[in-house]
Amino acid sequence: MPEQVPFSATANPQKNRRGLNRVWHAAGYSLAGLRAGWRETAFRQEALASMVLVPAAFWLGNSWIETVLLAGTVMLVLIVELLNTGIEAAIDRIGPEWHDLSKRAKDMGSAAVLLSLLLCAGTWTLALVHRFGA
Repeated sequence: MPEQVPFSATANPQKNRRGLNRVWHAAGYSLAGLRAGWRETAFRQEALASMVLVPAAFWLGNSWIETVLLAGTVMLVLIVELLNTGIEAAIDRIGPEWHDLSKRAKDMGSAAVLLSLLLCAGTWTLALVHRFGA
């Protein structure tokens, strides 16, 4: 009978790494994910907007809490967009045929992006009204 190898040892070599070696490789995977995200139009547009909005958060925020809320909602949009893109990629990997569960997963990912955009827009609108409004 052949010797059994733990699943994690064969499926994902990252699971066997420890310490700084693990951190180094994880950082590489994260950068690869950002590069892959950059190839998506929606993420690219949101990332470009964040390059304006995050610095503007430091100007608009009256306290560190306001600054974090403004910048945080912008970063949340980017995070949710990356997760949505990951869901879409996984679904597309399964196959091109239409399936109700695939559609549901993609629709829910899209809805999550919409909600994060609404949260961001609402937060920024309220901050601008508070700063410049009556």
